[in-house]
Amino acid sequence: MKKAIALLFIFVLIIIIIPAVVVIPYTHQVAHQQTQKRITQDQKTISKAALISVSVYRSADKRVDQVALNDYLIGVVGSEMPAKFRLEALKAQAIAARTYIMARIMENPNRQVTDTVQNQVYHSRTELKKIWGNDYHWKIKKVTQAVAETDAQVITYKGKLISPVFFSTSNGQTENAKDYWSNNVPYLKSVPSPWDKLSPKYRIKKKLRTVDVERALDVRLGSNGDLGKVLKKTATNHIALYRVDGKIFTGRQIREKLKLSSTDFQLIKNGNQVIAQTLGSGHDVGMSQYGAEGMAREGKSAKQIITYFYQGTQLSKMTVKAQQALAKK
Repeated sequence: MKKAIALLFIFVLIIIIIPAVVVIPYTHQVAHQQTQKRITQDQKTISKAALISVSVYRSADKRVDQVALNDYLIGVVGSEMPAKFRLEALKAQAIAARTYIMARIMENPNRQVTDTVQNQVYHSRTELKKIWGNDYHWKIKKVTQAVAETDAQVITYKGKLISPVFFSTSNGQTENAKDYWSNNVPYLKSVPSPWDKLSPKYRIKKKLRTVDVERALDVRLGSNGDLGKVLKKTATNHIALYRVDGKIFTGRQIREKLKLSSTDFQLIKNGNQVIAQTLGSGHDVGMSQYGAEGMAREGKSAKQIITYFYQGTQLSKMTVKAQQALAKK
């Protein structure tokens, strides 16, 4: 009988004590979380990384991934700019990438972006590991640092997020937005970018089949020599108007139809080939990536790079309140 009473007593202790041991740490954790929540609410600032995700259409797999903001930025910076670039250049790229995606999210939170040049090129960490191979660890560390050290920084012009277009390499000067896209954008003005001459993409030669050029431009090409005539150039020596076989094209049309590197080009017909010689790579508007790298080599900061290529802009701090991103000076 005594033995039975003793066993019953032990059983009751187990029922009472074990749940207490389980609940106490959990209750402490909840209390801690509630305290942290109150602190955050008192500060009226919520970490954007915890709240914002990006809907990325993965073009290869034809699916949509929800990617945390900072992970998305790491994937963009790692895909859009060589990781071997100086940290300040990578930071400038991170700020531009953050500004671009936040402007889209604020305009329409449900809008998707592609993982291609149509928006910003994006690769996941797994994909970057395959691309970078043995260099993955140091490259991902450097790109992650660039994103982390620019946390919440965006580019604004008169209090509004800008359209931070960028490209690889200029012909020595960036182009005015109005001379490439026809619409004037006050912060996308031409600036010298002499550092680009050291870019491996500064001078490019491309060979095209004559028949492909004729088909792309819907023209008939004559004898050998210069193909067509330059009618007008922009102030930065990019081709504005070009005539071929009596038809007039903009420099942008020629570049896009023939898939040339830039609008600073020369076309020469040689038998059944057309030789295209270009200076620079990209649309030449906004921030030159090799220009950013050149400035970083000279000791310039990401802020100096940004405010140089995007004239009249400033860096602002982005906060998230009530699930809305706000840019503050």
